[in-house]
Amino acid sequence: MTSGAAPAASDDEHAAAHPLAARGCADVAALDALVVGCRACPRLVAWRETVGRERRAAYRDEEYWARPVPGFGDPHARVLVVGLAPAAHGANRTGRMFTGDRSGDVLVAALHRAGLASQPTTRSADDGLRLTGARMTAPVRCAPPANAPTPDERRRCAPYLAREVELVDPAVAVVLGAFGWAALLATLADLGWVLPRPRPAFAHGAEVVLAGPGGRRLTLLGCYHVSQQNTFTGRLTPAMLDAVLARARVLAGAASPAEGAAGG
Repeated sequence: MTSGAAPAASDDEHAAAHPLAARGCADVAALDALVVGCRACPRLVAWRETVGRERRAAYRDEEYWARPVPGFGDPHARVLVVGLAPAAHGANRTGRMFTGDRSGDVLVAALHRAGLASQPTTRSADDGLRLTGARMTAPVRCAPPANAPTPDERRRCAPYLAREVELVDPAVAVVLGAFGWAALLATLADLGWVLPRPRPAFAHGAEVVLAGPGGRRLTLLGCYHVSQQNTFTGRLTPAMLDAVLARARVLAGAASPAEGAAGG
């Protein structure tokens, strides 16, 4: 005998659909909680958990987070910093975006100089760091092998960034690198923002003003990624990063570091 009922969805199908629930998140806290439970990308799940089990020798006594990493910072930030993905032994270990590795050290020190972070260091999720007027996030929430997510993995993860942009409603997005730049433009297009044709190319110092639904406006600022490859070679210097963040503060209408508090 046959039944008219639809077959039950498999665990894999449930996992793949998990990011779509981001549309229903009423606030940033709900979105962050949803992100942490995601298992939509089998390759990334396997990698993040393998890294968490095997661990780097320097961290062999630590318990790795080994889960997706939500954004971190002010839920109503005027400045949204968009990276690439969590580092295997950085955010994948600590559970906080741009925390526990050299890239995070460089970025948070610069945010502190700009008056957007309460301290210049970012070592662990319980180190007391607070961001005011800024939030750090990424288009892909799990650490990828070789720091290289696939296009399909980026697309599966896109609903999280889309809802984060809607909820936070920043005035400025500081985008670290070409991957984040392309991912954010694709996300904005999906949300109904008007993009120039051809789409603006990434460059350090690029500045693009976009118009969105309901009269929203967002300025994208391009910045080389704070990777060790860029900072150790001098492709990205502290002065270059400071200049981008200073421009972001001006565009966001934020007070200068001397005028505003750095906590939050």
